[in-house]
Amino acid sequence: MPNLPEQDLFLTADGALAAVIERLSPGQLALLAPADWTRRFEDPTLGQIVLVHAHDEAFVPEVLRGTPLDEIGDRWEPVLASDDPIAAYRSAHAAATAAASAPLDGARTVHFSYGDYPLAEALTHLAMYRGFQSWHIARLAGFDDTMSPELVDGLDRHVMPHADEWRQWGVFPPAIEPPAGADAQTRLLCAAGYWAA
Repeated sequence: MPNLPEQDLFLTADGALAAVIERLSPGQLALLAPADWTRRFEDPTLGQIVLVHAHDEAFVPEVLRGTPLDEIGDRWEPVLASDDPIAAYRSAHAAATAAASAPLDGARTVHFSYGDYPLAEALTHLAMYRGFQSWHIARLAGFDDTMSPELVDGLDRHVMPHADEWRQWGVFPPAIEPPAGADAQTRLLCAAGYWAA
């Protein structure tokens, strides 16, 4: 049974984020991150952002099974207190990858804190967060921030048609007019409101 297109997008975005996180040094984990990246920590470090991603990954297997959040409860809260962000993320990522690589029913209802969605659509939400965070974290850490063509194309096809709706919810800042001759990644980042020269 072939993967759903949204499933492949999630795996691509999740893999991109994991690749960036695996490159982070202890010094980079100590960098301050933008406060609006999380509400979990005040004046977060990049290491704390990695813990937030580990926490988010830990939910993926149960969310994909359609488990209600009140049944999951606070079992994953200890992840946020880990003293090894990379190891915590690596463990949660492995479980999320395994769950998202299995055959999935795109029509199954899954539950987020902000509403219920068909699994196929929910995967685009998860991919959006991970895909753009891979770019943000790479920039903050001083890495090459080039996104793969597959990730750019997937986000453009599955996420950006909903950008204006999500912008009303505060997910994206205002769109930016792309510069003349902009490549696909720059056009994507401009549509998301993230691009900076």
